Amino acid sequence: MSRLHLHLLSDSTGETLEMVVKASLAQFENADVIRHFWPMVRSNQHLDRIVEELAANPGLVLFTLVNPDIRRRLEERCRALGLPHVAALDAVTSSLEELFGQEARGRPGRQHALDDAYFRRVDAIHFTIAHDDGIAWEEWEDSDILLAGVSRSSKTPTSIYLANRGYKVANIPLVVESPPPPSLFQLRHPLIVGLTTAPRRLVQIRRNRLLTLNEGNETDYVDEERVEKEVAFARRMFADNGWPVIDVTRRSIEETAAAIIRLYNEREARDIPPRIGTKPI
Repeated sequence: MSRLHLHLLSDSTGETLEMVVKASLAQFENADVIRHFWPMVRSNQHLDRIVEELAANPGLVLFTLVNPDIRRRLEERCRALGLPHVAALDAVTSSLEELFGQEARGRPGRQHALDDAYFRRVDAIHFTIAHDDGIAWEEWEDSDILLAGVSRSSKTPTSIYLANRGYKVANIPLVVESPPPPSLFQLRHPLIVGLTTAPRRLVQIRRNRLLTLNEGNETDYVDEERVEKEVAFARRMFADNGWPVIDVTRRSIEETAAAIIRLYNEREARDIPPRIGTKPI
């Protein structure tokens, strides 16, 4: 296929458009796409400057513009240039208007408003950073989710991703020679989730990590037999305490986080307190 110029216009940060495009392009093999990103388009003057770029690099135009005048102007320019153009959220917004019986407010960047949800998300990020890698275990009861797993099982990036979704997350590395604090097995509030992965895959990840640290020596950290025992130790702890387990071997961070959020929401919907672990190893 020929190269496609993809123009993304938003009157806010453009985060929504980027996610839509990323999800859509993932369905196509070897897509040769050049993205042109135009955020914060809130005046006709700004739009007119962008139209010059559209004419110079014709392609598909995707937009999320709530101002009717700017939107109309863009659509007119696209039609004049013969460019396909799509309002990415129109179908969803129209359906919601019909169901709610009211018109959308048409306020740009409304999802980024500095409301209570925004500040809760900021608090969650601060909490998660402060409780990474087993730190401040005395405050684990205040977390929404606690992730446990051996080293390099995606605990930290998954925690940060969940924090950006508004969840307070703590995580702890499970080390055979250093048992976790007893308080881990007495937590009532947080959902405790075990992360596991295939030992061979874990060895590859750890070796790559050592290379980035300019450490080429073979150690127990990357010994396959030793790693298998680590993973078995963690899985036994998960099973003995009745914690849900997610295998991250073939999952992206986003997929792992989605599975954790589903578990969390299911527990909240049932309004059942989590099982208290009673079998530390």
